[in-house]
Amino acid sequence: MEHTLRAYDEELDAITAQLARMGGLAEAEVADSVRAIVKRDVKLAESVIGGDAKLDATELEIERKAIRLIALRQPVADDLRRIVGAMKISTNLERCGDLAKNIAKRALVIADSDPVTPLTGSIEGMGELVIGRLKDVLDALGARDVDRAVAVWSQDHEVDEHYDAIFRELLTYMMADPRTITACAHLLFVAKNLERIGDHATNIAEILHYEITGVELTEDRPKSDALEAYGR
Repeated sequence: MEHTLRAYDEELDAITAQLARMGGLAEAEVADSVRAIVKRDVKLAESVIGGDAKLDATELEIERKAIRLIALRQPVADDLRRIVGAMKISTNLERCGDLAKNIAKRALVIADSDPVTPLTGSIEGMGELVIGRLKDVLDALGARDVDRAVAVWSQDHEVDEHYDAIFRELLTYMMADPRTITACAHLLFVAKNLERIGDHATNIAEILHYEITGVELTEDRPKSDALEAYGR
């Protein structure tokens, strides 16, 4: 029995460790995609695009191990929530990788356009905020810290507010100078992808909260006033 329990713990720890590595990969991909936009770095953008396959493969591996563990060990209560939570979190991290790849693809186009430096600076600021949120929730995951997870969840509106400000700024530039429309349109997609990465960080916080406490966060997520006006 002791051997069986030790093997079970080792399998569970292996999933946790792989999830932590996946989180590090996703965080690096997002950071590199934003850097590729700001620096107009084509090689870095191409590296992000090529690296997405590793995140996809890691998600599938975590899912495979989790399903096997559930089938063979039939975990209950805390352990079952931990395993199912790992699968859900890996899915959110994989989506962060997809969105980073989308940003990197925009970086390739933007690199061929005339620089729009003030707007690029705004994107960089939003990127730093989103990367910070992702790092915070991954730190909460590693420490299994409910309070830190809730802190990420409660600050979701800050990312929304940045997106709203960039949206208005981009529209102003496009109306003032039609020559900026192409670059601004791509930057708008970049901002939207960053906003969605922020949403995935918040998703992870909610999953972690339920995984540890067994209680769902049932309140509506905090949203910016502008986004509430659009019914979001």
